[in-house]
Amino acid sequence: MTILRTPAARFDKLPDYPFAPHYLNVGEDLHMHYVAEGNVDALPVLLLHGEPTWSYLYRKMIPILVEAGYRVVAPDLIGFGKSDKIAEAEAYSYQKHIDWLTSFVQQLDLQQITLVCQDWGGLLGLRLAAENESRFARICAANTGLPTGDQPPSEAFLQWQTFSQTIASLPIGQLISMGCTNKLPTNVIAAYDAPFPDETYKTAARVFPKLVPTSPNDPAASANRAAWQVLMRWQKPVLTCFSDGDPITAGGDKIMQKLIPGAAGQPHITLSGGHFLQEDAGKQWAEQIVAWMGKKG
Repeated sequence: MTILRTPAARFDKLPDYPFAPHYLNVGEDLHMHYVAEGNVDALPVLLLHGEPTWSYLYRKMIPILVEAGYRVVAPDLIGFGKSDKIAEAEAYSYQKHIDWLTSFVQQLDLQQITLVCQDWGGLLGLRLAAENESRFARICAANTGLPTGDQPPSEAFLQWQTFSQTIASLPIGQLISMGCTNKLPTNVIAAYDAPFPDETYKTAARVFPKLVPTSPNDPAASANRAAWQVLMRWQKPVLTCFSDGDPITAGGDKIMQKLIPGAAGQPHITLSGGHFLQEDAGKQWAEQIVAWMGKKG
């Protein structure tokens, strides 16, 4: 297994990202980077990013949540951000990402977690919560889901999956910009490109679309069905906060509201934005989360 570590100099002077780096070994000599802001004794808010972003995505939201009195923990998934990257595609699997995140949460011994998740942050975070139910207090899900392969994927997703596997050079920053309704500044696009000096660092970003269960016999389908069995009796609060401009996950909020008991009676909202609503409406989303949870500061 070839482990790649992005040179630290590539992260110098990132716009609006003043957070000190922290690292944990999550197994196999893989170092997971994370942001940890706020009082260590405060209730934790776990921010999980997706594809092909990193914790930089949450930079607008972290200060608002900290100011409200919460401890914010935002890891970079293995293969993304300041975390280690594996060069070989076969080293990645849905289960491996779950294992790495489980190790991360256990090592920090996070309890009474509020999960905030989007994109693959939800595909992983919802599984993580279902499999570690006692550690989680509530869930806020945005532009995400927990597919089992029992329902056909959207045409928009299939197009993205094909694109990700066939394009010679994956334009990370441009892809994120295309997934927003607001035009991203050049230096922000560069910040999303920073973790990937060349194509060898982008293996995880290329593999993720292939790991989404699209058929009932997918390797992750059974475990995701088991997670849904937990979620379908989940009584803790669940808030959906989807955007109005994401063709890939449109309608996923209605599924969660229908199937998860804890979603009943919650102040579900729709924000104006694209797939990456952290960029388009990050401040508004964070304020909605604080209003929902209650300010502690």
